[in-house]
Amino acid sequence: MSNTRTTTPRDLLITTLDHDDSQAVRTGELSLALAAAELIDLLKAPTIRLDGGRIVPGHLTTPADPLLKEAAASFVMTEPYETIADFLWRRGRHLTERYMAALETEGVLARRRGHLLRKKQTALVDSPPRRHAAERWDAAEPVLSTLAENLGIRHRNATDPPDITDYAVQSVLGAVSAALQELEGERQRRRIEQAAFDNIWRSLDD
Repeated sequence: MSNTRTTTPRDLLITTLDHDDSQAVRTGELSLALAAAELIDLLKAPTIRLDGGRIVPGHLTTPADPLLKEAAASFVMTEPYETIADFLWRRGRHLTERYMAALETEGVLARRRGHLLRKKQTALVDSPPRRHAAERWDAAEPVLSTLAENLGIRHRNATDPPDITDYAVQSVLGAVSAALQELEGERQRRRIEQAAFDNIWRSLDD
């Protein structure tokens, strides 16, 4: 194994793959949640701060994790800066695949051919990152629990509402929840449009 990096997005992905509920998780939703997890880690570093819902980059810390470093390097560096939502949509594009590839390269995940998140097509190996994620999950850590719950994976001991007092972290969690709702709303709209289109063709065939 090349390293034993542990970050919130890595813990979230491992936690998702380690639960049966992961079969119902879509890559789009997970990608948005991973981007939010990155943002929370960078806020805690602190590599960034929030100002009125916008991400203000700093120069205090360079993340050791390459994907977090990449995320930090991608921030808009000029005013009016970027909103949390804009970052989530931009950074979240294909982010699940990138984290899956990183875990596979590092020997944390063995992936077989097939659907990306289908458990029978993936195998988490026993490793320090997996044990770290499990310890964090077992402790019902509020940030990890909240992000997982947004994906439909609820911890049996999770508090409601979660015990999160950091306003910046709350802002990120609120933004990703809204983004996930927006994504589902767009999917529903497309399903309705497709159903209407199909009905038109059926009526023409009658």
